[in-house]
Amino acid sequence: MAKLHFKYGAMNSGKSDTLIKTAFNYAERGLATLTVKPSIDTKGEDWVVARGGARRRVDVMVAPGEDLRRRILQAVEAAAPARVACILVDESQFLEPAQIDQLLLVAKVDGISVICYGLRTDFLTHEFPGSRRLFELADNFEKLPTMCRCGSQAEFNCRTVDGAPVFHGDQVAIEDGAEVLYESLCAACFLREQEKAGVRVLG
Repeated sequence: MAKLHFKYGAMNSGKSDTLIKTAFNYAERGLATLTVKPSIDTKGEDWVVARGGARRRVDVMVAPGEDLRRRILQAVEAAAPARVACILVDESQFLEPAQIDQLLLVAKVDGISVICYGLRTDFLTHEFPGSRRLFELADNFEKLPTMCRCGSQAEFNCRTVDGAPVFHGDQVAIEDGAEVLYESLCAACFLREQEKAGVRVLG
């Protein structure tokens, strides 16, 4: 039985790199994959781009409100005669809950395994709706670890705008001329940054 998997971690935990390696492993065994990415993630345009520079072309860019299962099945049909063994989804936290439901149908009704990669929470420590639905539906979860600046395991994503940590704003940042970056922090370092900023997200 095909399964729906969710591999999650803080920023810089190697999610995109793991997706690209997984696609390579399938290809080595003569098995085809399809790569999916939400169109709301404009980084890399129609490519999955890992921190180390590895890249993989996206097969399906899905917009909010689109039927993701239908888009995937169309791409599977177009890939024939190659048999698609797995769907790899980058930045899955940006998918809508209904689109996560559609991925479950791809696995359980259409018999194609689905591996989703994404963040658990945003820069205010709140779950993304897509990630929440994955925790509700996925067969398996795997946490991809990454390290905080202090050497501890990072759990949180700290947003910086033009180099300064910020604790306000929309869940999805539109840069609008400012440089928006993220740093993976452990709970203690995250708490120190919010204290310096004079705000309270945790505690």
